[in-house]
Amino acid sequence: MVGLVVALVTLLPGLGSLRESFKGGKVSWLLLGAVLELLSCASYVIVFRGVFCKRMSWRTSTEIGLSELAANSLLSVGGAGGLALGAWILRRGGVPAGQIARRTVAFFLLTSLASVGFLVLGGLALLSGLLPGPSNPLLGALPVVAGVGAIALALSAGAAARVLGTGSTRPRAQAVLAAIGEGVEEAVLLLRSPAVVLGSAGYMLFDLAVLGVCFPAFGNPAPPVVALLLAYIVGQLGGLVPLPGGIGGLDLGLIGALVLYGVDATDAAVAVLAYRGLLLAIPAAIGLPALASLQRRLRREDHDIAACAPDQEVEVVGLGMVRMPVPRPRR
Repeated sequence: MVGLVVALVTLLPGLGSLRESFKGGKVSWLLLGAVLELLSCASYVIVFRGVFCKRMSWRTSTEIGLSELAANSLLSVGGAGGLALGAWILRRGGVPAGQIARRTVAFFLLTSLASVGFLVLGGLALLSGLLPGPSNPLLGALPVVAGVGAIALALSAGAAARVLGTGSTRPRAQAVLAAIGEGVEEAVLLLRSPAVVLGSAGYMLFDLAVLGVCFPAFGNPAPPVVALLLAYIVGQLGGLVPLPGGIGGLDLGLIGALVLYGVDATDAAVAVLAYRGLLLAIPAAIGLPALASLQRRLRREDHDIAACAPDQEVEVVGLGMVRMPVPRPRR
């Protein structure tokens, strides 16, 4: 898919201005973008560890978190690919399915909350004129309404799931509804953790900064901060299309949103393609080796995932029912 995109940009007629824009790219800016993407990945690991299990070692937390990021870079479906891989790893390591389910819900909500929160703040800043940007009031009002509505929907979904779960007679439906209700509750409680809040914000803001530096990297002016912020968040909706690496859906979503907020179409296309190259390359480059290392440790049972379920008897994939050991206190 990546090769196809490169071939199309290189060979198709009518894209001469786009090809010219890629000439003379500044390596220093692109290196800065790579560092910012690494910081975004580190923030993701911090959130993962804070939500799923603080008893795990940093090595295990880092390997699982980076493995999820690699999965997200290869199959971008709103982050579902990485969450599915992480759930399998935790289940293989002995964490009960119910615990994984509710923590997955909480993790998804907390990593999405940063985008929704900044969507509301960006819309308010644009509406009030606090930051420069497009003059169309709808471009500020709609993000505010959408962001507030998303937060209200998440909270009401948690309450509704708890009510429906108590009245359901189907065990599987009860389990799903319980995971949603308890996951929303845990997400609200975890907002008290500075590490989780800062990690969630850093995961989004560092990634946004990568897109920002891809404009001057090719000699193009960076958009106003609020326009870049809102276009980035709105454009991410294109990543919900289940395409390999999100190629096509996320790219077109970002370019379209940037143009909507007043960015030149050619400048937007150049920046987005460079940003997507970093977004595909960096997480895969560090995540795939982490996954390979974790797979070897899982086969040897040389990991501490079981510390997340101390003294519980759980079914471990491939081993049957196993009682998890109680971690020894550190000296």
